[in-house]
Amino acid sequence: MRESVHPLESPSDLMRAYPILKELRTSLSWDDFVYHYEQAKERDHYCLVGIENGGELVAIMGYRVLHDFAHGKHLYIDDLVTTAKSRSSGMGTILLEFAEQEAKRMQCKGLRLCTGIENEGGKRFYERHRWQARSIAYKKTI
Repeated sequence: MRESVHPLESPSDLMRAYPILKELRTSLSWDDFVYHYEQAKERDHYCLVGIENGGELVAIMGYRVLHDFAHGKHLYIDDLVTTAKSRSSGMGTILLEFAEQEAKRMQCKGLRLCTGIENEGGKRFYERHRWQARSIAYKKTI
């Protein structure tokens, strides 16, 4: 049976999603997770979705629709994480397919995401799914 993607919105959903996101964002505290989730949901209509396997949450993805001059209306994937023990089991592929269907449903021109320069595994994963590296994102901490 094909796993289905479902929204993660309830407090218990967020509690289950947090440790998975923390695998990617290791310095993220619970309080910051809740604060940024609530702000992003209210301001940007951020959506958090997940996949369960045997009743256990094993993969999550956060996304929102953005509008800008460079990309027009597009779906932006903030985070896509599969638990370490569930990697290479097709969950990431299911989430990317879901994102593409959502982008089409919302009449977006495309999809976009950023990954770390050092994330070689992630870059190979996205390239296998026909994503193209198109820019370098710069960041400055203040």
